[in-house]
Amino acid sequence: MFSKDIGIDLGTANVLIHVKGKGVVLDEPSVVAIESDTKRVLAVGDEARRMVGRTPGNIVAIRPLRDGVIADFEITEMMLKHFINRVGGKRWYSHPRILICAPTDITSVEQKAIREAAERSGAREVFMEEEPKAAAIGAGMDIFQPSGNMVVDIGGGTTDVAVLSMGDVVTSSSIKVAGDKFDAAITRYIKNKYKLLIGERTSEEIKIRIGSVYGSGQENQMDIRGRDMVTGLPITVTIHSGEIREALSDPVAMIVAAAKSVLERTPPELSADIIDRGVIVTGGGALLHGLDQLMSDELRVPVLIAEDPMHCVVKGTGVMLDNLDKMSKRKLS
Repeated sequence: MFSKDIGIDLGTANVLIHVKGKGVVLDEPSVVAIESDTKRVLAVGDEARRMVGRTPGNIVAIRPLRDGVIADFEITEMMLKHFINRVGGKRWYSHPRILICAPTDITSVEQKAIREAAERSGAREVFMEEEPKAAAIGAGMDIFQPSGNMVVDIGGGTTDVAVLSMGDVVTSSSIKVAGDKFDAAITRYIKNKYKLLIGERTSEEIKIRIGSVYGSGQENQMDIRGRDMVTGLPITVTIHSGEIREALSDPVAMIVAAAKSVLERTPPELSADIIDRGVIVTGGGALLHGLDQLMSDELRVPVLIAEDPMHCVVKGTGVMLDNLDKMSKRKLS
């Protein structure tokens, strides 16, 4: 009998699904393309993302999650149904038990929206778990011992910072500053400096290719194309990683401040453990060049980037699925 337990990292930028016994089976963008008149779904995931900013008026590419929570309930439900059916077919996973990860400080209303979206997409039971806990487990940290572990999970919509001990969160902070805000900061910087309008896909590509937050002597550059705000015509400009460092300075400073505030509220014994063990950074934001050095300088503790940071949360759900029966008391009612 195939297990019907599914772990979902319902991210602002990507949805990742772990099926018990099979591992991570899906990693696709949280984007849905619909026909605006009929509300008919045309594409979901990678195919829909390719349409962002490139569709005619009657087709809209929507990201139904914003800042770590559901912005469009109906579209989120459609997206979840599509992905759950895709990973196993309607027959295998007609009524799976689903474990979903959410930011640490979402409201009860936001929790309820996530739970209802999962239930209406076919779940038999829905369990909720905190993202930084799943990220820490997925990064290989042993959070069940009486010692301090600190994780900074920088996703698409939120950054979750938490100190964990004895299998639970001791102190935490969740801020709505993460990958999306990095993209927006890059777009704004280029608009102000070059009077050039670029789309969100271009700003994300800039972040991935030459994004940097720490001066290391090596400067990269790339050509970008967009629309000149003065002439209205397409033009190409060359930008350098130093400029992106400047563009990202404010959102990165907010993430560092959140990490500092969590450390300041951490009991001294656990703080001593963190000095020994270091801080683990997970999520897509961990891939920003120089982030570990910058955070280490600011926090004055060792900072390490997790192995395969983008999959830490969903890998953590995989471990938690093995203990799902013990978690029933955590299930939202």
